[in-house]
Amino acid sequence: MNQQQEQQHQQRQGPDAALLASNIFTTSASLLECVDKKLVVVLRDGRKLIGILRSFDQYANLVLTDTIERIHYADVYGDIPRGVFIVRGENVVLLGEIDLNKEDTVPLREVPVEQVFALQQQEKEARVAKEKSRNRVLHDLGFSVDWSRDDMY
Repeated sequence: MNQQQEQQHQQRQGPDAALLASNIFTTSASLLECVDKKLVVVLRDGRKLIGILRSFDQYANLVLTDTIERIHYADVYGDIPRGVFIVRGENVVLLGEIDLNKEDTVPLREVPVEQVFALQQQEKEARVAKEKSRNRVLHDLGFSVDWSRDDMY
């Protein structure tokens, strides 16, 4: 189409046609601009992956390279190298491009991943102890307490 025909076509379709044309790719095709860029992917199970998107398909299945799994706790984090990672599209909750200029200015401190796991375990143990203490007090006051989490026979 030449320019005059294109203008006539747009006039017939109305002022919203150009706006609609810019929003055509709302499916996995919108990932095309993310190929070969560093992304963060949050999965349904809560894991956070950081890697370079190399490929995807119509189901938004992803192939990430140089992937790390980042584990957070408070103001510290640890990285677990994962290498090439294939993610099933239905497990992706969030996907976003990482701004390489701001990546190093994050107010978090990197520590060995074992230290992050230890901090998470300490928090879990404290939470369980607090809940047991609370349940004991409630039981002593005559309330029915659900012990099913501890009683798995």
